[in-house]
Amino acid sequence: MMMAGIASFYLVLPLLATLLYSFATDWNATILPEGYTLQWYQTLFQDIRFFEALGRSLWLSLISTFLGLVIIVPTVFSIVVYAPKLERFIQVLVIMTYAMPGVILAVGLIRTYSDTSLSMIFVIIGAYFVSILPFMYQGTRNSLRTIHATSLMEAAELLGANRWMAFRSVIIPNILSGLLVSSLLSFSILFGEFVLINLVLGGRFETVQMFLYQQLSKSGHIASAIVVCYFLLMCIVSLTIIQLTKVKKEKV
Repeated sequence: MMMAGIASFYLVLPLLATLLYSFATDWNATILPEGYTLQWYQTLFQDIRFFEALGRSLWLSLISTFLGLVIIVPTVFSIVVYAPKLERFIQVLVIMTYAMPGVILAVGLIRTYSDTSLSMIFVIIGAYFVSILPFMYQGTRNSLRTIHATSLMEAAELLGANRWMAFRSVIIPNILSGLLVSSLLSFSILFGEFVLINLVLGGRFETVQMFLYQQLSKSGHIASAIVVCYFLLMCIVSLTIIQLTKVKKEKV
């Protein structure tokens, strides 16, 4: 218990310090801030660039995560249930996504697509889709194996359901909790991504992480306020996913 308390304090302390600094007037020679103010949040919320950057990060992450669900889940299901011999090959492909550093990937994308008519926004969405492949694949695969998807499909087909109906009405409801968790993890990773989009698009498409980076050189107080807002948003998304998971388990 003592070690757990120390670990919790170690993890919470930076967040608490950031929160205090986002409200502080001055914090130089004292243990706690010398005064508190809402000025930094007022300045942040009056800046239209912040909301525009936040909106870009949200829809870019949501679209990429949604594409992952639509494409990866049926693909992994088909491999696990109908072509298990391909799993080893797919796992190698998934692991290869870790072998490409963001800087090298960004340079490769620029050299490949900069002279084409394809918008670099779509290139980024494709790159994001590939980057979340390991998380979506592993989460979906583990969920399918936990519910014994092959046996469930065989039982559903024996009862007269076709493959699509069985997948939609039997498999998806039973793995929904795992899909929600994988989606949350993927969304969180994409929402916080900085290197790839900064190198490929730069200032032409400012996301919340790029906005935060720019504010660091101007005001640490406003940067701390952005971090607090970012953390609160992730908490809201996480609590929503947890609540949806609980509701699903109660229905089951």
